[in-house]
Amino acid sequence: MRSSKWIRIIPVAFIMYMLAYMDRINIGVLMPSIQNDLHISASAAGDIAGIFFVGYLILQIPGGILATKWSAKKFIFILIILWGLAAMASGLVQNEGQLKLVRFLLGVAEGGIWPAVLVLLANWFTVRERARANAFWMACLPVSAMLMAPLTGILLKFFSWKMVLIFEGIPPIIWAFVWYMIIKDRPSEASWMDEKEKNHLMNTLAAEQGKAVKSEGYTAAFKNKTVWGLVIMYFLWMTGFYGYTLWVPSVVEQFTKDSAVMGWLTAIPFTCALIGMIINSYWSDRRMNRVQHVVVPLMIAACTMVAGQFVESPEWKMILLSITAIGVYAPYGPLWAIPTAIIPAGIVGAALGLQNAIGNLGGYNGPKFFGVLKDATGNFHAGFYFLALSLALAAIVTFILGRSITEASMEAKSDDNVVKLD
Repeated sequence: MRSSKWIRIIPVAFIMYMLAYMDRINIGVLMPSIQNDLHISASAAGDIAGIFFVGYLILQIPGGILATKWSAKKFIFILIILWGLAAMASGLVQNEGQLKLVRFLLGVAEGGIWPAVLVLLANWFTVRERARANAFWMACLPVSAMLMAPLTGILLKFFSWKMVLIFEGIPPIIWAFVWYMIIKDRPSEASWMDEKEKNHLMNTLAAEQGKAVKSEGYTAAFKNKTVWGLVIMYFLWMTGFYGYTLWVPSVVEQFTKDSAVMGWLTAIPFTCALIGMIINSYWSDRRMNRVQHVVVPLMIAACTMVAGQFVESPEWKMILLSITAIGVYAPYGPLWAIPTAIIPAGIVGAALGLQNAIGNLGGYNGPKFFGVLKDATGNFHAGFYFLALSLALAAIVTFILGRSITEASMEAKSDDNVVKLD
């Protein structure tokens, strides 16, 4: 049965990262209560939400190295325990400075997870399967938002924000042991796998690795202009992405003062995002077009963010928030197919590491400047204009990078014609 690895690996990784992403969703739902309790400004709230991504940067590259040279399974197990403890410690803080410190440490612990899981999936899934494996795994992002926003809102109705953070830090620690019992680093260690399936998979992976282009390292990637174009694009997208994600609950709070209702309403845009993410990725594969399926959703999101500042009706605000969520999340699948199409094979691995590591600092930039603008103006309008501008610039950079794909395709066709003429 060739599907056993899909049942054993993907669901465990899906739930694990869904619990990790919860720490980026619950802080948005809890932020109004945190602001009232600690008497902090919107700018400080943006710092608390965004400083996570400063810590997140630290283990991005070392995490991939440790997972490759030691053990992805054991490394992730340790990180899950540490992030669970840091999440619980968030509920024990007494002031703004302590909360910032714990959120920073939480980011450090979770930062090594993403590259380590990518290494693990590469040990289990062939090149033909890897895009689907990554897509199924990354679908945990909107699913986590759909589930965790209502859950956090319901808990907040009965408990303080501190107790909610403590409660939500427990599941990752429990799941760490599920992870350790079920996950194996590579097929050769899987006693549950059929021998025929195991041998076929190991032979296929070995053949692919034998053909793989040797990485030229981060020095070569740093010198490549296209790599920096991708880094800039990702930074701009993450600025808009996390600025939107972390401040949406505060906007929804204007519709209702019931925290449980707020949580359910916050889940609506993210449900739409999941649907849009799946449809856009499927359509992109059918058309074999990546650039348009990144550019168009980002521009739609930018436009609906701006349009949302000119409507007063809660119903229309929710509709525009939902369309924005679709536009913000939909590029996930097509985007990660672009680097391999425009970057030389020898530096693509290092390029992806830099793109994810540096680009994710947008997760600090978006919430922080949104908060600063809210403090300066007293409303959400300027903040959303800023996020919309970031998304529009990300779309423009992607469009420019898309020319490299066209040029590479034309060069390939030209080379084929030369070969045929010879």
